[in-house]
Parts: sequence; C-alpha cells; structure tokens
Amino acid sequence: MYQKVLKIIDKYDKIIISRHNRPDLDALGSQLGLKQLILDNFKNKKVYAVGDMTRTCFLGDMDDINEDEYYNSLLILTDVSVSELLPNIPYEKANKIICLDHHENKCNIKNALAIYDHNAAAACQIIAKMALTNNLVITEQTFRCFFSGIISDTNRFNFSLSKDLFNITGELINLGFNYSDIYNIMYSEKVSNLKMKAYFIDKFVVDSYGVAYMFNDASVFEKFPVDFFSISRGMVNVMANLDGVEIWCNFTEDPMTKKVVCEFRSKNIPIVDIATKYGGGGHKLACGATINNFEVAKKIIEEFDNLLKGS
Repeated sequence: MYQKVLKIIDKYDKIIISRHNRPDLDALGSQLGLKQLILDNFKNKKVYAVGDMTRTCFLGDMDDINEDEYYNSLLILTDVSVSELLPNIPYEKANKIICLDHHENKCNIKNALAIYDHNAAAACQIIAKMALTNNLVITEQTFRCFFSGIISDTNRFNFSLSKDLFNITGELINLGFNYSDIYNIMYSEKVSNLKMKAYFIDKFVVDSYGVAYMFNDASVFEKFPVDFFSISRGMVNVMANLDGVEIWCNFTEDPMTKKVVCEFRSKNIPIVDIATKYGGGGHKLACGATINNFEVAKKIIEEFDNLLKGS
C-alpha cells in the first residue's frame, strides 16, 4: 500500500496537497507533514499545500497557487475522501488524485486512489507509519506536524488506544525531537476562552435519554468574535465525560452559509450511520454533518434518542 503511494509520488514533479475544509490539527498536520516529508526525501519536486485556513496555525502556512498548476499534477488529499468536505480547489484538474484517510466515509472523488486505514486514530498516524516503515527522513518540522495531529485527534490518547498507535508515536518520540513545547502551544488557554467555555457549559441541555445538545445561532459570533471552528468543534466537548450523558451534539449556524454545522460525539455507541444519513460522516464515535436548519437538528436528536432506547 505505502510502496504504491511512494512510487506515484516519485513519478510526479509537481505535487499539490490538500485536506478537508475548516481543518483541524490532524488535517493540517498530515498535509504539512507530508509536504515536508516529500521535500526532504525526493529531489526536484515542487510541493504545494493549499486550502482554507480558519486560524493561524503554528505548523505552517498555505501556498497561493494559480489554477493552472493543477494540470499535470499529483493531488494528494489527507484526512478526507469525499468531495463535499473539500476546500474550494479545482481538484478535477489534477492528473492523479490520492486520498489518505482514516474516516468511515467511502470515497466519492472520481478516479481517486483511496488509501484507507479505518483502524488508525489519525491521518498523521497513517503517513507517519508510511515514513517510518520505509525509513524516510523525518525532520523536526515533519515530527511536529505528525505528533500534533496524533495528539489532537486522540485528545492525548483519550479517544483512541491501540498498539499500533503507541508504537508509531513511540518511534516518533525516539527521534529525539522536543515535544513538550507542542503540548504547551496546544493546551495553553486564554482567560477569554475559559470564560467563553463557561458560557457554553451553562447553555447545553440534557434530555431524558442521555443526549446532551446545544443550538448556537449565528448571533453567538457577535457575542464571541472568534472563528467558526472555536465554537462548532471547540465547544462540543464541554459536554463530554458527564454521568448520564451517552451522546452529545453541538449545532452551530454558519453566519456565511446559514447552514447548521453539527458535531456529534458518543461514549460507546456507534453514531456514524446517523451522521452519514444526514450527509456527513467521520468516525464511529466522533462525526458530524451539515444540515439546513435547526428543525433538522431536532430530528437528529430524536434519532439519537431512539438509538439509546434500543441500546
């Protein structure tokens, strides 16, 4: 599997790397880590990282390229394999597309070579394993990207535990690079963010079946002038690890599109099928979707209630 990907990379002089829109650290880490990995191990390659950015990222920046660059290029998509979640890029113009993903969704990108590892906790784990098993050079920048993505997507191994995950992370740490500063960047918190979190802790409700949820209309961004990610995905886990709560959901209206972005989480019961039913997807216990309004959100809550009734 990995040899096939590396042979394709070796074949192309121009490589463009992207990931899903509104990227989290696993998406950015896998994208920027793969870019640096290629630059450090393959000669005479033009490598670009492209896509939207919701916030300044300590791992690096995106490249600004012309649409014509996509012609005769290899496009690699990390942490995504469905067209609905891609940023606004002309991906159809690429000569070859590879998807490196760990989510449950089936690839719907035409003519793409989809490389999946559903057992992997993060896309960074997949690409780090490819690098380590093929003895590729991993520089400090590549390490920072892969380590950040793994730690973020597993929430410091709270969400995922496996022998392979620990082995890959252990091999990365054994490279000897400093990882404590990454923790300091990722988990230091501003007073203003803690106060914002208190607002959302006070806002959510728990129904009689064990589903916690909150609805955030677009006006919440007037109260808290932060990026969309900070409220949509950033606040979903204020409902996590609570006695009596089995499933928790955050529904946030996008001020730009007026669509409602959903974040779903579960302690033990798989919920990804419900996310997929509403046009989304992700992991068995952590997934999401984008819907038209809060009326649809109420139907989703009913679906989760029915799921818990039958458990």
